[in-house]
Amino acid sequence: MIDINLIRKEKSRVREELRKRGLKPGIVDEILETDKEKRELASKIDELRAKQNAFSKEIGNVEDGKGKQQKLIEMKAVSERIKEFEPKLKEIKKRYKERMLEVPNISHPSVPKGLNENDSAVETTWGEQPLFEFEVLDHTTLGERLDLFEQKRAAALSGNRFYFLKNDLVRLEFALIQYLLDFLTKKGFTPLMVPVLVRDTVLEGSGFFPAEKNEIYAVNPDEDNLYLIGTSEASVAGYHMNEILDKKDLPKKYVAFSSCYRREAGAYGKDTKGLIRVHQFEKVEMFKITTEEDSWKEFEELVALAEEILQRLELHYQKVNLSLGDINHKAAKTYDLEAWFPSQNRFRELVSATNTTTFQSRRLNIRYKDEDNKKYFAHMMNSTAAAFPRILAAIMENYQNKDGTIGIPQVLQGYMSGQEKIEPTQKTK
Repeated sequence: MIDINLIRKEKSRVREELRKRGLKPGIVDEILETDKEKRELASKIDELRAKQNAFSKEIGNVEDGKGKQQKLIEMKAVSERIKEFEPKLKEIKKRYKERMLEVPNISHPSVPKGLNENDSAVETTWGEQPLFEFEVLDHTTLGERLDLFEQKRAAALSGNRFYFLKNDLVRLEFALIQYLLDFLTKKGFTPLMVPVLVRDTVLEGSGFFPAEKNEIYAVNPDEDNLYLIGTSEASVAGYHMNEILDKKDLPKKYVAFSSCYRREAGAYGKDTKGLIRVHQFEKVEMFKITTEEDSWKEFEELVALAEEILQRLELHYQKVNLSLGDINHKAAKTYDLEAWFPSQNRFRELVSATNTTTFQSRRLNIRYKDEDNKKYFAHMMNSTAAAFPRILAAIMENYQNKDGTIGIPQVLQGYMSGQEKIEPTQKTK
């Protein structure tokens, strides 16, 4: 949620942001009109309550019976007006909040303009495309040949886009998770395992509702009001909900592990085979809470950490500054790191890093105080460290060997008891 004062003072700027994102700018005028109604009616109610309090004090001092009766009549009339206005104010506040939730974050000036995927800008690339002197296989074929995952049986249990990981691919996932926890805790990140079921207030506060509600699985919401998270970002964003942090304790840095659940609405027909686009997955997520003055420095450092992870895994990738048409509702700026998939002869997203500035903290009421006890909304940002099993698919394709085995990245070999490659199981030989 953006600051209402920004809308009041810089209406044209907010309207322009909406236009650039392909949204209707007329909502700004609706918000300002509703905001005016809300403030005027709230002011009237406050005046009536003050009058009501004054009557209460005056009645005690009135000795004349008729005078006291008159005061009671007047007091009742005021009370009736308050009862009449309060439901109206509640309805106006509801309309106001609904409209405010529709307004996206204000983008950073460096975000490329345009609404098409091609408008995003590749800023850097790292590494070289791997060269193969044999026919490259996709990760699905590799997985079937080496008995590393099973989708047919998973589909019988849960439907399409579910899977069983098997054998050394399970071990490789846990090796990478442990490696990332070790790597990031040494960088000062506090490890968390988070609730995967959260209330709608948390998803609204972290910016997933209402914009991405169609992607979220509900678990009997009428009875429990609980939803499965699509990323641990939601849970970590709510970790300090309604708290005031001390500036000297910032930045707060967290690395969270969780299972994640996503409908992949609108993706039907895309990547239906393999491990690229699935409904259930695991993710190691990085999250920072910082001050306004350090926000963009901390964000660049966060992105640099995500890049270092891919470099340590020796995966060829490109860093993409996403255009306005590609960033989500809550983002002020987003970088994607896209790894090379040799079977597709193209880059695919492995990492998404976003600075939401104060968009989430305003909704979740997370602030910090400085040495003068002045309070400010915190700046919050997140980045994928690794999303499973997609990153496993990238490793499988880039590390495949002519003899049908798959090499294990050097940094992970120690986490797999020194194993250097994945070979066919006894069953597949």
